Amino acid sequence: MKTILMTSVAVLAFTIAAGSAPAQAPADPAVDACKSTGLLALQERSPDITDLVMDMESLAVTKADTKVGDVPVKMVVLGEAYIARKEKTGTPDRFVCLLGEKGKVLLTFFTAQ
Repeated sequence: MKTILMTSVAVLAFTIAAGSAPAQAPADPAVDACKSTGLLALQERSPDITDLVMDMESLAVTKADTKVGDVPVKMVVLGEAYIARKEKTGTPDRFVCLLGEKGKVLLTFFTAQ
């Protein structure tokens, strides 16, 4: 039973990973859009934030074909980012970013781990 469970978990993890792109190059337009929009949103709430550093190793960029209400979602970016305050960065925060048609950022959400 334990072997079956471990095999099922491994297959599920592989399936999820196969649907996601590996960490993206810094020039990825979806990642750039999420970073710039996320930084602006964070700075509105806390002006002492100076930068948002995306952890490229943790990023998963996945195409989507779904909707939130009537709004089409075309891409999802998940990962970790370091929020810099006055040149100091702390622990990474998890984030999710939803992009719609033409690469428009619909939502960027950060949460402490």
